[in-house]
Amino acid sequence: MKTNNTSSKQFFQLIRSLNWPIGVTIFAVFLALAETITGLIIPLVTKNLVDSLTTAIFDWRLISLLFVVFILQAIAGGVSYYLLSFIGETIVADLRKKLWRKVLRLPVPYFDTHETGETMSRITQDTSTLKQLITGHLVTFVSGIISVIGSVILLFFIDWKMTLIMLVSVPLSMAIIIPLGRKMHKVAKGTQEEMAKFSGLLGRVLSDIRLVKAYRAEETESGKGDQAVGELFQFGLKEAKIQSIISPVMTLIMMGILVIILGYGGMQVSNGNLSAGSLVAIIFYLFQIVVPFAQMASFFTAYQKAVGATERIQGMLELNNETISGSPQINKEPLRFEHIHFSYSEEKKILTNVSFESTPGTVTAFVGPSGGGKTTIFSLLERFYEPDSGAIFIGQTAIKDLPLGDWRGRIGYVSQESPLMSGSILDNMAYGLEVRPSLEQIKEAAIAANAWEFIEKLPQGFETLVGERGMKLSGGQRQRIAIARALLYNPQILLLDEATSNLDSGSEILVQEALQLLMEGRTTLIIAHRLATVLHADQIIVLEGGQITGTGTHSELFASHKLYKEFALGQGLS
Repeated sequence: MKTNNTSSKQFFQLIRSLNWPIGVTIFAVFLALAETITGLIIPLVTKNLVDSLTTAIFDWRLISLLFVVFILQAIAGGVSYYLLSFIGETIVADLRKKLWRKVLRLPVPYFDTHETGETMSRITQDTSTLKQLITGHLVTFVSGIISVIGSVILLFFIDWKMTLIMLVSVPLSMAIIIPLGRKMHKVAKGTQEEMAKFSGLLGRVLSDIRLVKAYRAEETESGKGDQAVGELFQFGLKEAKIQSIISPVMTLIMMGILVIILGYGGMQVSNGNLSAGSLVAIIFYLFQIVVPFAQMASFFTAYQKAVGATERIQGMLELNNETISGSPQINKEPLRFEHIHFSYSEEKKILTNVSFESTPGTVTAFVGPSGGGKTTIFSLLERFYEPDSGAIFIGQTAIKDLPLGDWRGRIGYVSQESPLMSGSILDNMAYGLEVRPSLEQIKEAAIAANAWEFIEKLPQGFETLVGERGMKLSGGQRQRIAIARALLYNPQILLLDEATSNLDSGSEILVQEALQLLMEGRTTLIIAHRLATVLHADQIIVLEGGQITGTGTHSELFASHKLYKEFALGQGLS
């Protein structure tokens, strides 16, 4: 459990690391201080004005001076407020950019253990908490301290006895704020954690809303949502309880001081020991102490929330990145797995002593029962995970020794779903390419992928929006766009994960034709449940329980491998 001191240290480290607009910040602080100092002048002018009312000579210049001071204070306050908002927006934009870049470069295992909505909460809500502190409280807190110190100094010159009476309120206020502030830190941290969980629930349910509706799970998800909202409600009440103590007690202390000052000051005026103007000035300065104290209480609350948010932000920023660098070097070398062992956890082994070789221009297919490790082989190839032992080679070079950008640039991937990004067909075909292909190149890829026929019939052609995850297109259309994208990517190694398993017979024929063109001259690896799609593969590897139990062509395995023969006969093949 981190201490408050450690949390505060993290907060200030994060603040220093952000891209502050230095010039604007200095000017904004200067204006805020000018507004504060102007506010300190007002009681002195008022004192002279009130005292002049008790004499026969009334000085209109004091009224004019007071009016000018009010105008200057209003201008300084308005401009400084805008500049502080600008500063807050600037640094939170910088922080969000850093977090977004960080998220995009985090390794896949992070996303296995963190819900999407939770990650979104870090980038949106936690950063907003930090912005609220900087924009709404930080400079106000600094100017409030100056206002309090300046008011106390001037009050000593006016009447030091009453100043000492007022200063009694300081230790009383601190005795209340500090312990309650610690509780507020815990409550704020808990609130933000619950908000992250709730965001995770929202992200998960909304991304799979079709599943929810298809299985009439609205009531189930409603119950989970109600529980999450209830937790947030309870944390909100805890925060309200603390605020309900801080605000009234602070007000009670300050109002009590005010009553004492008015009573004592009234006696001093009636005795002739204090002028009426001085009493008015003292009351003005008292309010210039009371208001900043109330603001400091709000700052303390906002600060505790920001510190809690900082812990999670820093935790994400400190995670190790994937280093995406290097340009793909296309060469014709065999791909080789040597004695690969892999497990997602210590309890369950996924791959055990897997070895095989796939040469350029050939097709290697993986078949076997579900859970045998076929998809894991693809994940290891894409370096989403590292093997527990053994190594994967391209030629004589271990792929772990290649720059990640270089290696992934050699791989093209077409899955059974091939989800598309929201945007146009053109955006999706050119997705991830450093250099945007010409329209002619894109059209050629679409023709080769058997996609041009349906694209040219669309009202907007390549500019047609595909919707979230490409849901405005059919499965076959999405697959053909994914194949066109792979053609433009021109990979050395092609991974096909059940690429035709979800298609109707008409779409499957078109996609198979496009895949045949895509596979030419490349090292192709295919995951297949339907053996008919891989009958002509150069080698078929049977995976059972994470181990290779057979390798060969269709005819060789049909003759020698019991499980493969059962699969083939079950699918009407011989």
